[in-house]
Amino acid sequence: MAGFFSRLFSGFSSIDDDFYEEIFETLVMADTGVRTSDAIVEKLKIQVKENKIKNPEECKKYLKKNMIEQMEVEDEAYDFLKERSVVFVIGVNGVGKTTTIGKLAGILKKEGKKVLVAAADTFRAAAGEQLDEWAKRVGVDIVQGKEGQDPSSVLFDSIQSAKAKNVDVLLVDTAGRLHNKKNLMDELEKMNRLINSYYPKVRRENLVVLDGTTGQNALVQAKEFSQVTKLTGVILTKMDGTAKGGIAVAVQSELSLPVKFIGVGEKVEDLSRFDAEEYIESLFEERG
Repeated sequence: MAGFFSRLFSGFSSIDDDFYEEIFETLVMADTGVRTSDAIVEKLKIQVKENKIKNPEECKKYLKKNMIEQMEVEDEAYDFLKERSVVFVIGVNGVGKTTTIGKLAGILKKEGKKVLVAAADTFRAAAGEQLDEWAKRVGVDIVQGKEGQDPSSVLFDSIQSAKAKNVDVLLVDTAGRLHNKKNLMDELEKMNRLINSYYPKVRRENLVVLDGTTGQNALVQAKEFSQVTKLTGVILTKMDGTAKGGIAVAVQSELSLPVKFIGVGEKVEDLSRFDAEEYIESLFEERG
C-alpha cells in the first residue's frame, strides 16, 4: 500500500491534460474507483486554476489535503466504544471477520471495557471454534451456539448474559450469506427486534468487514450489505502490503461510510483506529 502515489508527479514538467489523466489513472489503479477518482481530479483542476499553480509538484499537497478531508473520521464515530453497546460485525466468509472480532475484543479489554462475544454465525461450523479460540486468547467471555441453531436464540442468551454481567460491549458475529440476501435481511431484522425488546436503551453499531485486497469487489459487498441493514462504519482488513489503498477512499466517498478500523496482520495489535492523515501520507511516501 505504502508509496502508491510516490512517483506520480516526477515525470511531469507542466500541468496539462496528460498530467490530469495520469493522476486519474493512478487513482483508479489504486482502487479508488472511477467516480471518486473523477471527482478528486475535477476538484484539483479547480484548485490549480484558483491558486494559479504552474508546478506539478505543488499539486501534491492539494491532492493529499483533498483526500485527507474526504477520509477524516470524527471522534463521535467511536462513541459506541464509550457507551453500553451492541456491535454487529458483518461480512462475507474469508474477509477476516472472526479474527477482527477477536482483535476488537482485545483492544476493548485493554481499554478497561467488559466485553462479551456472541458467536451468532451458526451456519459456518469453524466460525464458533475460531471465535472461541480468540476469546480465550484475549481473555473475554463468549456465548456459543450449536451449528445450525437459530442465531437469534444465541443473541438472546448473549443479551441475558451481558445484562447479568454488566457488560460494556457485546460483539456479535453474524453470518455473511450475501448470496441469499432475503434470508440475511430477515435474520438481521429478527435480531434487531430482539435487541429492541430485551436491550432497548443500548447503543447500536453495525460494522462491515471488507478485505482490502479485493479492491472494487469490496465496495460492491459494502453496497449489498447496506441494502440489507443500516451500516455505521467499515473495518478494512489485509491492508499490509497487497492492498492498493484507494479502496478506503472509494468506500468513504461512494457510500458515505467512515472507515473506523484498519487491520494489517494477525496479531491483536494489528487492528487500529483509522487515521486519515497517516493513511493518505503513507500512499505518498517515497519508495526505496
